[in-house]
Amino acid sequence: MTALRETPPTLGKGLSAQAPPAPRPRTAALLTAGLLAVLLLLALLSAGIGAYEIPLDDVLASVHHRIGLGGHALDRTAESVLWNIRLPRVVLAVLVGASLGCAGALMQGVFGNPLAEPGVIGISAGAAVGAVGAIALGLTFLGNWTVTVCAFVAGLATVLLVYAMSRSGGRTEVVTLILTGIAVNAFAGALIGLFIFFADNAQVTQITFWQLGSLAQATWPKVLAVLPCALVGLAVAPFHARRLDLLALGERPARHLGVDVERLRVALILVVALLTAAAVAVAGIITFVGLLVPHLLRMANGPGHRFLVPGSALGGAVVLTAGDLAARTVAAPAELPLGVLTALLGSPFFFWLLRRTRRRQGGWA
Repeated sequence: MTALRETPPTLGKGLSAQAPPAPRPRTAALLTAGLLAVLLLLALLSAGIGAYEIPLDDVLASVHHRIGLGGHALDRTAESVLWNIRLPRVVLAVLVGASLGCAGALMQGVFGNPLAEPGVIGISAGAAVGAVGAIALGLTFLGNWTVTVCAFVAGLATVLLVYAMSRSGGRTEVVTLILTGIAVNAFAGALIGLFIFFADNAQVTQITFWQLGSLAQATWPKVLAVLPCALVGLAVAPFHARRLDLLALGERPARHLGVDVERLRVALILVVALLTAAAVAVAGIITFVGLLVPHLLRMANGPGHRFLVPGSALGGAVVLTAGDLAARTVAAPAELPLGVLTALLGSPFFFWLLRRTRRRQGGWA
């Protein structure tokens, strides 16, 4: 009986209940500073590298000139390339990457599983249905914004549908939520296939390009479209870090410690939906950022959410900015789809993570 009392109850999926981890302020500060430095360097490099090269000094001079800190303006072509093509793309990569990374950390905290990511509850698939449907049906009621708005609304609606279908007796069980998400993902895939079947060749090409994920169509209006959702989600998420740490103990202990588990779960799922739907609406389907980044940071600094949530936002921005730079330059003058590139790199990591988890658990049974 003593042995049974001393063995921590499992939470499922290979996690055990533990006391909230002790913070590592020095490690967290170093990681934060390192991520910020790398992000700044990547942003500057991405702004200058491309078919039309702009030296780093000129990029800095133009930025300083625009914000009134001296510097000088570049020639007309360089200014246009920098401010109308490169910088909107860099800023969009930062916002989308931060949104996906933060959403992944929140999902893993809510489900108590380091293998969770935003697509589990159907956000990406629902947004894809909205975008593909708008393209296949030839909808243009909002002009160039039609596909983006339809994707965003459909992503949010899908999450609400999954959550409503998962509730029973005023509660939502994690397993039921995941299984409902799987079913909705399958149904969304069928709808996408149906839309593609009835689309013409031009529409199929547009649908395929959108599904592959890309920042090639980045503009300042698209940045402004995702900015409010990203800022709200990224600002709200860190305030739930302490409750996520308590939730890691298990639902019953968390309730005894004063956490309203159901309300926390609803709030975080809505934040995840807001972040992911906005990101998918402007960039298409980009996978594995929300899975890979939080897990790497968890390995580096432990599972404490006070660093993990904002750190995952920074890490996601770094990964997507680097990925977009690689997508533009690896096969130049052609451009690789960003979603394909992240999947190529993320899939082997996911397989390694599965093997590692299985090995540490001694099997799944």
